[in-house]
Amino acid sequence: MRRIKSPDLLVAESGADLEGHGLKRSIGPFQLVCFGVGAIVGTGIFVGLSDTVAEAGPAVIVSFVLAAVTCIFTAFSFAELGGAIPVSGSSYSYAYAALGERTAFLVGWCLLLEYGVSVSAVAIGWGQYLNELLENTVGWQIPAALADAPGHGGVVNVPAIVVMLLAAVLLVRGVRESARATAAMAVIKIGILVLFCAVAFTAFDSGHLTPFTPEGIGGIGAGASLAFFSFIGFDAISTAGEEVKNPRRNIPLAILITIAVVTLIYCLVSVAALGAMPWEQVGGKPAALSLIVDHATESSFGSTVIAVGAVVAIASVVLAVMYGQTRILMSMSRDGLIPQVFERVSPKTSTPVANTWIATAVFAVPAAVVPLDVVLDMSVIGTLAIMAVVNICVIALRRSRPGLSRRFRVPLYPVAPLLGVAFCLYLMYGLPLVTWVQFAVFVAVGALVYALYGRKRSRLALSGPPEGPREESPRTPARV
Repeated sequence: MRRIKSPDLLVAESGADLEGHGLKRSIGPFQLVCFGVGAIVGTGIFVGLSDTVAEAGPAVIVSFVLAAVTCIFTAFSFAELGGAIPVSGSSYSYAYAALGERTAFLVGWCLLLEYGVSVSAVAIGWGQYLNELLENTVGWQIPAALADAPGHGGVVNVPAIVVMLLAAVLLVRGVRESARATAAMAVIKIGILVLFCAVAFTAFDSGHLTPFTPEGIGGIGAGASLAFFSFIGFDAISTAGEEVKNPRRNIPLAILITIAVVTLIYCLVSVAALGAMPWEQVGGKPAALSLIVDHATESSFGSTVIAVGAVVAIASVVLAVMYGQTRILMSMSRDGLIPQVFERVSPKTSTPVANTWIATAVFAVPAAVVPLDVVLDMSVIGTLAIMAVVNICVIALRRSRPGLSRRFRVPLYPVAPLLGVAFCLYLMYGLPLVTWVQFAVFVAVGALVYALYGRKRSRLALSGPPEGPREESPRTPARV
């Protein structure tokens, strides 16, 4: 028999309609949209664009559109579920309510790929632009062995560790401070991307866009799978369910606005980039946006501005995604599926301090020593699998709980969620076979962890509704 936790119980346990589980409601709608933009716009466009161009050529524009369409259908599903079940667990909690505990645990396990591993991938790209900024401003760079990703000339990526530590320090200080910092950084990086488009369009040559599909339809599909990484993070909005003001209204609204803004920016950036330089000169090049601006302006000033934007953008993604990861872990711990240390909230800062430092320590390791392409592919396939499940959750809950209060409803139901599943599977199909094998092993390990630990310690199975949160004593720090 499946262990299913009702949406009403999830909301009641978390205090989602009140003050959530020791957390404070301090995030407004504008900050929430900035948080969404902050969680998305970063390595994918500043660093990953060149890899996507190498796969698709000028048709990278179509690849971004395909990735955006996949996200739009899934964003509808997240918006409906986020408004109906406004808790910190996000897709993990939705799966618990719709498909049962075992599926929920595996979704939470895959969220380690989406949030934890993707934050490693994002942090890896920080060193490239940090070095460019240092070179243009002070004439010095961090040695490649200490700044580049392994497999690209590096041994240990020290900047990746540093940016994760800085994010952790800000997160443990409080969500209000984190939200303000994320909002400021989001505004800065959007402004710099708009500036990039303005500069790149001055060198626009339509001849650079022909032939439009040099790598054929297969290249577009492979490019879409890579471009999808540029959109990862919008669902992090739903992890703020217990710290958002009026979450049933603001979460769906913020998700839809964020996807619209990011899609528009990405399409403009890709058109401007490929119109300014031949795709052969952009594909596979590090810091591609800076390269294009240098070409358009024939100076290094523009690339310095882009480097500033990239350093800020990538740092904000690390901050936002680490926030989402800690809230997912807190929800799973609250259900007894992982150790209790992850659910403890500091009464001083109203943040899960031990949780944050543990997550930082664990995911700083792949950021420091794992090649970027390996981390990126694993993050993408894990995220696509989760998004497919979220679309299925909408259908399952419409059937099992038709009377559930929903502030937003997926349009064109059930066509939209079914298309969301189809697009997710299509992008997964475009990933390498080795990534599928790695993912299958990862899921198998997750199933084993659930069978040996989570299933036996589940609070739903042992004692009904979970107890309230354990707060850390101000005098006795939580043991890690």
